[in-house]
Amino acid sequence: MIETIYIYHTNDLHSHLENWPAIHQFLSDSREKHGAKASLLTLDIGDHLDRSNIYTEGTLGKGNVQLLNEAKYDYVTIGNNEGITLSHEDLETLYVAANFEVIVSNFTDLEGDIPPWLLPFKIHVTQTGIKIGIVAATADYGIYYEKLGWHVQDPIPRLKEVCDALRPEVDVLICMSHLGMSQDEIISLEIPQIDLILGSHTHHAFEEGKVVGNTLQAATGKFGTNVGLVTLEFDHIAGAIQSKRAVLFRTETLPVPRNANDSQLTWENEGIAKMSSVAFYNSSRLKKEWFKESDLSHFFGKALLAFTNANCAMFPAGIFLKDLPQGPITARELHQCLPHPINPCVITLTGAELLEVIRTGKNEKWPKLEVKGLGFRGNYLGAILYEQLHELEDGTVIVNETPLELENIYTLATLDMFTFGYFFPSLKFAQKQYFMPEMIRDIVRWYGQYEKNEYES
Repeated sequence: MIETIYIYHTNDLHSHLENWPAIHQFLSDSREKHGAKASLLTLDIGDHLDRSNIYTEGTLGKGNVQLLNEAKYDYVTIGNNEGITLSHEDLETLYVAANFEVIVSNFTDLEGDIPPWLLPFKIHVTQTGIKIGIVAATADYGIYYEKLGWHVQDPIPRLKEVCDALRPEVDVLICMSHLGMSQDEIISLEIPQIDLILGSHTHHAFEEGKVVGNTLQAATGKFGTNVGLVTLEFDHIAGAIQSKRAVLFRTETLPVPRNANDSQLTWENEGIAKMSSVAFYNSSRLKKEWFKESDLSHFFGKALLAFTNANCAMFPAGIFLKDLPQGPITARELHQCLPHPINPCVITLTGAELLEVIRTGKNEKWPKLEVKGLGFRGNYLGAILYEQLHELEDGTVIVNETPLELENIYTLATLDMFTFGYFFPSLKFAQKQYFMPEMIRDIVRWYGQYEKNEYES
């Protein structure tokens, strides 16, 4: 007997909830079409949440879990947005109300114990007795996870270990991979016992899947623009898969429920309500500028230095998406100004290395560069700005009112997005101290409260 296994999958939604009503409707309609007796799984491959969204921020991701519940997902894995943009406690409690199971094969606490909210693998048994093994791996942002009290194991060796043990016990083996396309290529070749890799992280999409060796790869891109369906034809007599097929459904072509706008409004209003508390009182209006210094940039620079105790600071003006008015600043207004899941970082540099960073930052193309990813959720990168660091007309660089010395050691407070090597290659390998779980908006909140307390004292 030949039976079809239906596997619906999404990845990297990043809280683009404008697409969610259509996705939810499509999954519900598909489940009804196939019938209650069908062998069907619905999986999400990570980064479903993104704290730049007000509903996600207001609920700290628990709203996303509720959406997955309502759409009747069976299994999910975590991406870096679940893993490193939430505090240890917030991730620990994220899935308390989940009606699905979380699978991550390469994730433990710092003692090496598997947290109670996840499984290292799962054997899912269909109504007809097919045993489907499911493993999963998330990207190794080691230093970030360590700061938050978690440990991520080297994903490919760990997957190989789990798959070697699991393969003899199952008929089908699926990997949910939040590792990226190049890593999935390696997995396909080094762990050929995996039948299907559902990919994510690098936001790639395969219209009809991609076969590497014995493994079918499938991925849906990003932001909920597609829903994926993999069909596996399983021969019960042979006890093996006879064929595999992957397709994508464009979300823009799917029926949109009549209440879609109402749902969007409900989510937004819930986020607004949860973020109505006053973060701090602002003594004067702070205006943003993207291509030069501003009152807001100086306020932020002072906040960054006060929080990190660094000698000087560097950041892009494009992080500010709106002004901060005079008066009480709510958590929502602060989030609107700085929605980025970006953490502060202090880098230790020699004067010569700091001078090279300053020269690199003079790239004339950068201010109007449209940046996607790296935690940045704005439009343009904007001008590269400095606090307690400036250059005189004769080229002399002044740090804390003292001329820069090439052999001296300096600490530079900046944003973690600048440490990945894309803009400043040298910073990727420099000595760094990340501050977590605080995001840059948390630094502004802290400084606003600190400044008020200083004034009142």
